Amino acid sequence: MTDRTTRTVLLRGGNVHSPADPFATAMVVQGDAVAWIGSEGAADAYVDGADQVVDLAGALVTPAFVDAHVHATATGLALTGLDLTGCPSLAEALARLERQVKQERARGRLTAAGGGAGGAAGGVLIGHGWDDTGWPENRPPTRAELDAAAGGAAVYLSRTDVHSAVASTALRALAERAAGLSSLAGHHPDGPLTRDAHHAVRRAALGHLTADQRRDAQQATLARAASLGIGALHECAGPDISSADDLAELLELAAASAGPDVFGYWGELGGIDTARRLGAVGVGGDLFVDGALGSRTACLHAPYSDAPDSTGTAYLTAEQVADHVAACTEAGLQAGFHAIGDAALTAVLDGVREAARRVGTDRVRALRHRVEHAEFLDDEAVAAFAELGLVASVQPAFDAAWGGEDGMYVRRLGAERARALNPFSRLLRAGVPLAFGSDAPVTPLDPWGTVRAAAFHRTPEHRISVRAAFTAHTRGGWRALGRDDAGVLVPGAPATFATWQAGDLVVQAPDSRVAGWSTDPRSGTPGLPDLTPGGPLPVCLATVVRGRVVYGAL
Repeated sequence: MTDRTTRTVLLRGGNVHSPADPFATAMVVQGDAVAWIGSEGAADAYVDGADQVVDLAGALVTPAFVDAHVHATATGLALTGLDLTGCPSLAEALARLERQVKQERARGRLTAAGGGAGGAAGGVLIGHGWDDTGWPENRPPTRAELDAAAGGAAVYLSRTDVHSAVASTALRALAERAAGLSSLAGHHPDGPLTRDAHHAVRRAALGHLTADQRRDAQQATLARAASLGIGALHECAGPDISSADDLAELLELAAASAGPDVFGYWGELGGIDTARRLGAVGVGGDLFVDGALGSRTACLHAPYSDAPDSTGTAYLTAEQVADHVAACTEAGLQAGFHAIGDAALTAVLDGVREAARRVGTDRVRALRHRVEHAEFLDDEAVAAFAELGLVASVQPAFDAAWGGEDGMYVRRLGAERARALNPFSRLLRAGVPLAFGSDAPVTPLDPWGTVRAAAFHRTPEHRISVRAAFTAHTRGGWRALGRDDAGVLVPGAPATFATWQAGDLVVQAPDSRVAGWSTDPRSGTPGLPDLTPGGPLPVCLATVVRGRVVYGAL
């Protein structure tokens, strides 16, 4: 499949997941598009005209996944460097940091004061993923502990939600010189930094990355995504999460290499000109209306249960949201916002309604403006999403990581409010489009795990069928881009797909009240792998993007 413009490939002897034929076993790809899907017997007619015939040997063929919310450079740095995700204790996190510092110094890539060139973030060691809510110490590292483990090096360690971080004295000094760190909102002299102070230390750390280091991290992310059957990524960039150079280099790398397609979002208020210059498809993504629940920076109507003096942080007002959405709509560009808490979502919905009043509801709906995360929604908010044509770009792995009776959500919000989070079934019933993503590195690239997390939500009334979750993680990401032709295997659709080693195929609805209809093969519903928790997930054999193999082999 090297010359995509002329080659015809017949895949046969498998199971092709397609609404065109729920029992299909074969597919023809011509160039970069699907040409035909059908039965094994009918496939014989295509053998003579094929440049290549692939025996699938029973493999499953599905549309490739779309991860609708990623941060490629940060994900790659975690993949190739210090990843503290799942670290069991504060003591172990500090021990891992100390070992990483020693390794980087032995390679000549880190100096005591963080002034080296190259290697670990150009002399700043960047790590990610600590989560004190699961540690027996039940607290983050202090500045003194960080300095001791780092031996004086400049170190940046983002919390798992990436909305706060701890920073060593050496890195704080860099941020103080560059941005007056100690005077910024969210500064703490000893503990985690949030808000503007966090943005300042993150900029100081990322500012020490060289172009080569960014490219290596981005390549690691694209390679991992391809190996997991992901055919497209939505990169959520912005001045407070990465940089314009970072996004430009990622888009250039993706365009020049054989890998997943990458679509960039630039999250800057009023950043229409910058988004166009960078080639972004929208002015949104991580345009922060609030922060995150784990860092207690998600903006709430009522105080946190474990911090009764705090309702979190509001970064944007409804008026600012309205101005941004109206301007983007006039410019014909998709807008989007990061909003998690109920007060933040109220600001978004009030703002979008005001924008619709100014420029017209139909024009607002037509652009499919997005809300990232959208966790704390009541019935009224869900109805407003449907009314305004908003896409809910959500991360089911958040519930798998922090939901449940003993999870972080309950500690932060109490049991009643925690049960309201991530209401996927309510959104689907209201007709709200869902696009699934990981927010990597917050949770890992793991598409089948994401589908499982939605189908087996820790709050049973929020569960959706495996089929609906799979659609949200394939076709949903394309629809969020305004591409209704992609994410499904039918004749004429883009040939972006993956092949899988999978077990028996079933039509699975975790709720026994609705399972009966769907398990009858006469329903004509194409099957998917059994994703019951505890069982193995499918293994990707090959990933193809627009007719080109980007992982594995056919």
